[in-house]
Amino acid sequence: MDKKYGGVVVPMITPLLEDCQIDTVAVANIMATFADNNISPLLLGTTGESSSLGRLESVSLLNAAVKAGHSKQVIYVGLVGNNVSSLIERINMYADFGADVIVATLPSYYILTPSQMEKFYTRMADVSPLPLMMYNIKATTQMSIPLDIVEKLSHHPNILGLKDSERDPERLEICINTYRNRADFSFFCGWGAQSLPSLRMGADGVVPSTGNIVPEMYKELYDAFLRKDYLQAEKMQEKTDAVAAIYQKGRTLGQSLAALKAMMETRGLCQSYMMPPLTELSHPEIEELKNRHY
Repeated sequence: MDKKYGGVVVPMITPLLEDCQIDTVAVANIMATFADNNISPLLLGTTGESSSLGRLESVSLLNAAVKAGHSKQVIYVGLVGNNVSSLIERINMYADFGADVIVATLPSYYILTPSQMEKFYTRMADVSPLPLMMYNIKATTQMSIPLDIVEKLSHHPNILGLKDSERDPERLEICINTYRNRADFSFFCGWGAQSLPSLRMGADGVVPSTGNIVPEMYKELYDAFLRKDYLQAEKMQEKTDAVAAIYQKGRTLGQSLAALKAMMETRGLCQSYMMPPLTELSHPEIEELKNRHY
């Protein structure tokens, strides 16, 4: 079933200069690379260090991405924070600066009840001038949005879908089976290793962080899937898994993001600077990555 929202959406890194300002030249280059590979960006997501960026950096990133974007790209923008009033202000600000879709993560300082989760997303969707996507990521929020709450919220007229990064095969299958035939609701798999399996089950889109460094591989994976060349698609899944292991294996989430930027620096896509409290890799670690082939 063709839906308005789907395909490959890469959670874009936030390229920084040494003074932690946004590297707008790198933003334009990454956006052009994404466009060449039929990829839309998710700005200010987990991979984009969203929880560490202030209002000015967030606006600068979005403004640069919108200016550089291609008409076929959907600009997804993450919404992360614990102050609801500030989140509402950001929704309106992002809309003013040209975002297309808000991707909202649960506030995560307090563990929320299912009822509180439902009320949060309902409030965000009610006030948002843009369509809103729910983002379930237990690794950072320490919470999982219950599937019955997802189902209730899926009928809100301004909630377009769910991006789910929880590494739960049973949950993944249930979500895909529930929403693959819903024309008004899209399911995006945020678990890179399950990109092809989820598409074959009926997911509408995938959100792989590894697409920052090898967008061409995800284009080939998705194109092969569409033409039902599953042997080639499986080869590309294996290749992307191998690349992901280079920067993820044995590292914390924050360290893996630093490694991803370091790998991108070797390809001239950005510099490896991180927004505090995250830090860059050590020089020996960066040199080791330079010698990896993929």
